[in-house]
Amino acid sequence: MKLFLKIWRQNNNKSKGKIVKYQINDISPDMSFLEMLDVLNEKLIYEGNDPVSFDHDCREGICGSCSLFINGRPHGPERGITTCQLHMRKFKDGDTITIEPFRANSFPIIKDLVVDRSAFDRIQQSGGYISINTSGNTQDANTIPIKKEDADSAFDAATCIGCGACVATCKNASAMLFVSAKVSQFSNLPQGQVEANQRVLNMVNKMDEEGFGNCTNTGACEVECPKGISIKNIAKMNREFLKAKL
Repeated sequence: MKLFLKIWRQNNNKSKGKIVKYQINDISPDMSFLEMLDVLNEKLIYEGNDPVSFDHDCREGICGSCSLFINGRPHGPERGITTCQLHMRKFKDGDTITIEPFRANSFPIIKDLVVDRSAFDRIQQSGGYISINTSGNTQDANTIPIKKEDADSAFDAATCIGCGACVATCKNASAMLFVSAKVSQFSNLPQGQVEANQRVLNMVNKMDEEGFGNCTNTGACEVECPKGISIKNIAKMNREFLKAKL
């Protein structure tokens, strides 16, 4: 396939960025989107030009670092996958593809398509942990009876990979889906009850401190989430927050 790429290039967070156009040929439909970018970068390096910076790690849909805004959608046109799982067969010969970074004030651009998502790390550090008995009489987690519905809900929330697609697609750049998933995965389990009240207060306060916006209640975050995290978690977090306040 021959493709026309419009890619956001920006040296750092202080410099002014712009869209740069590229043409790339002989792209196999079986390539992943990141492999296509690898081919482009090999071409740029061969020509003596600066390659396009983009984030990636596992390339298996696990780490969430391959976060790109492709033709106006986080992770591209297909639902339920990350950018590294997107294949070029989703595009046609001669297509023009616009590639941008995830845009939010709380995700400052490092270079080109790479953004700083350490705000997510700081939110998790503020409350994403549990206290356990390490005295030598620790109870095996498998011996603690838990309702299947609660366990399923906890596991569903725990599938959040922190990619930031929810923030990128929200008109207010809200992190409510991410934070609610991290709160819910603990609040559904008995192990998470020790810090339950302080956890939700700390994580919500940290989210506000980091500059994320309010929830828009449009549900766009759930639609674009590669792991299908439900907005029901936001409702649960709001209940937990109100309970902790009272």
